[in-house]
Amino acid sequence: MSWQDRITIDPAILTGKPIIKGTRIAVEFLLELLAENWTQEEILRNYPSVTDDDIQAALHYAAETVKRERVYLLTV
Repeated sequence: MSWQDRITIDPAILTGKPIIKGTRIAVEFLLELLAENWTQEEILRNYPSVTDDDIQAALHYAAETVKRERVYLLTV
């Protein structure tokens, strides 16, 4: 599975934040829930439109985004 199959960006939905396809649930929101120690089961129970594959896609999206990030030291 590729995250691209499950995540989309549409400027008309949540001002273009990455979301789970077919929902208004942002990848950022799912990551925040996981960071707050929500289990996958809790997320699935509270957000029935989200699947296990959606959560995995969100994690893969985040990992790929961080891999592409470049940090440059600015000297003053």
